[in-house]
Amino acid sequence: MNQPPESFVQVQEDRLLDFATACFEKAGLETDHARVISRLLVNSDLRGVRSHGTRTVNGYCKSFENGSLNPRPNVRVIGETPTCAVIDGDGTVGYLPMVRAAEHAIRKAGEVGMGMGLARHVGHIGSAGHYARMCSEAGCIGFCVQGRQQGNAKRDGRGPLLGYFGNPPICFAIPSGDEPPIVLDAATCILADYQRGPEYEALFEMIPAAFFKSIGYTAVASIMGGGLAGASLPSSHEMKEKWPSSGAGGCVLAIRVDQAVSEEVFRAESDHMVRTVRETYEPMPGHDRALLPGAIEEERMALHRVEGIRYGEMEQENAREVGARLGVPLPWD
Repeated sequence: MNQPPESFVQVQEDRLLDFATACFEKAGLETDHARVISRLLVNSDLRGVRSHGTRTVNGYCKSFENGSLNPRPNVRVIGETPTCAVIDGDGTVGYLPMVRAAEHAIRKAGEVGMGMGLARHVGHIGSAGHYARMCSEAGCIGFCVQGRQQGNAKRDGRGPLLGYFGNPPICFAIPSGDEPPIVLDAATCILADYQRGPEYEALFEMIPAAFFKSIGYTAVASIMGGGLAGASLPSSHEMKEKWPSSGAGGCVLAIRVDQAVSEEVFRAESDHMVRTVRETYEPMPGHDRALLPGAIEEERMALHRVEGIRYGEMEQENAREVGARLGVPLPWD
């Protein structure tokens, strides 16, 4: 899904920002809230992360329009210690609450060396990389994950295969110096959501260790992003009854590297690793370069800011639908 599209129109960053913001405003959001979400979605498009870019504007707007998510939330801090802040998202999509959680985590890391922000009563947070990158850009190691209320999976006496035990977003972001930051922006399941069927299930017996690892990653991520954020509290169940798509939570950690080693030394070590892999390792089969996570996203962002975002058929279809429904002109006309 995140391969560059074969057929596309080129859309300028500022026009796409304006389009997404206008759509969210028409769906009932205040302007500042609409701009926060739009900025993060366009960032995903710039990085080539099409799965979490502005193609999702259509679905999010539908959720605001049909009452699944709260378009006018009172996002606020409901609990705070020297190292942690808990944000109430009040039933809205997770972007703004998680930005606030990351801001608090970064501030606390600046004060005491480490900080954690948690958001509860939220919907989808999008790419966990948004919030981990905020930490990295502030000179911290960033970690982010989402979790949600866990229900009984059994249907007709048999649940889904354990190898498909959820797929929450997770990200580690490591600051660097002259080289691209190391950003593992991913999800916990070894298979993507669209990789289903007998040919993939055959892999369970061929490489079971990989699936057992992803099951473990998913369980830990779900508890840290959901349970720790309060996704199973009575208030979360009540909020989900009011705003049905808000049964999730999120966690973001910021770790100031100079608590252990000088920031200059740390960034130099990150640069050394990036260069060593790029210059001395053999690429994976089918690829022509050896790169660590985050490098391709940096390259695509730089390219798209110069040439325009390559907006594929998938993105165009969703933009046409939401634009027509809400009366917002398309950003490439």
